[in-house]
Amino acid sequence: MSGRALFLDRDGVMNVEVGYLHRNEDVRFMEGIFSLCRTAMGLGYRLIVVTNQAGIARGYYTETDFQSLMRFMRAELRTEGVELDAVYHCPYHPEHGVGEYKREHEDRKPGTGMLRRGAREFGISLAESVMVGDRCSDIAAANSAGLRQAFLISGTEAKECGGQYVGVESLDEVERWLLERG
Repeated sequence: MSGRALFLDRDGVMNVEVGYLHRNEDVRFMEGIFSLCRTAMGLGYRLIVVTNQAGIARGYYTETDFQSLMRFMRAELRTEGVELDAVYHCPYHPEHGVGEYKREHEDRKPGTGMLRRGAREFGISLAESVMVGDRCSDIAAANSAGLRQAFLISGTEAKECGGQYVGVESLDEVERWLLERG
């Protein structure tokens, strides 16, 4: 386990939060995401998206819709010189899920399933990896999995999150942190 990853939440980190994003025309990438990803790639980080998708659980869109949107987003990222190593999603919700999607699952953040899968599949040291999220559940997952650093983008959570993290206003601050530490 010598590799490291930059784990990224999707909505509110990769793209502007619009609430249950599922249509290509609604995608607006966050300012600074392309530069952050290119810098991380250059420093040897794997890029792995870890996203709860309660919209699938609630029946607002399908897993096929999600996969189609991610193909579109990956193609857009590629035009900016960014290649994602993996995209993991959790389509389950214990309370608001419909049918087979109404259940707890280790992948649902604050669970660590998606982070641990990335570590297994790519030989990643979680202790050398970094998470960028916009919700307390992202921070809790990062802390539980033993990540080196977790960043919380301000603006989504109304209150302070528990656990260890650095609050940031922009993705530029995360990029500077990566550059300072090589």
